[in-house]
Amino acid sequence: MNPTEYRQLLTHTLNALDMAAVERLVELFVDAHARGAQIFTMGNGGSGASASHAAGDFLKGASYGLDQRFKMICLNDNLPSMMAVANDIGWDDIFVEPLKNYLKPGDLVIGISGSGNSRNVLKAGEYAKAHGATLVGMTGFKGGKLRELADLSIHSDAMDMEVAEDVHMAVFNMVKKACMARLMGDAPSMGGTYDARIA
Repeated sequence: MNPTEYRQLLTHTLNALDMAAVERLVELFVDAHARGAQIFTMGNGGSGASASHAAGDFLKGASYGLDQRFKMICLNDNLPSMMAVANDIGWDDIFVEPLKNYLKPGDLVIGISGSGNSRNVLKAGEYAKAHGATLVGMTGFKGGKLRELADLSIHSDAMDMEVAEDVHMAVFNMVKKACMARLMGDAPSMGGTYDARIA
């Protein structure tokens, strides 16, 4: 696939994105923020990078200047703990074990899996649902088991992992921008200082 073909596939997939589902995700974030609920993200590989990126964005960008901030935690950010669980218990438990430490009913859990069949994401998602949390599944390809398990599905409808990763990160940015507009209005955000800092 050449760059032009990739761009065409990405554009087509974004245009096919279920925007009603994205709007629902915005509402879940705003509601979690209002209640002081925690938001957990998790994923493997590139999906794990997106989970970490999104948590960082809400820790700073979407929380900057707010008295009440987003409580967003990426479950794959603590590498020593994750490797300890993988080594001593098993790879399938790397997300569910820390979730047991922190999860409260009413929290929001976001599992990211291109295939939708990552067993560690599914196990944590099952635990989250069984303990009163809302599960969001971000998937690609056919969506796998995560798409069926999730209370809300954000699906990249393309048989391509890189496109799925791009779409998932774009959705997080959409949600971040929408939350900032709702919670900050016209107040200056961190983004407004970038040019000044660089200059």
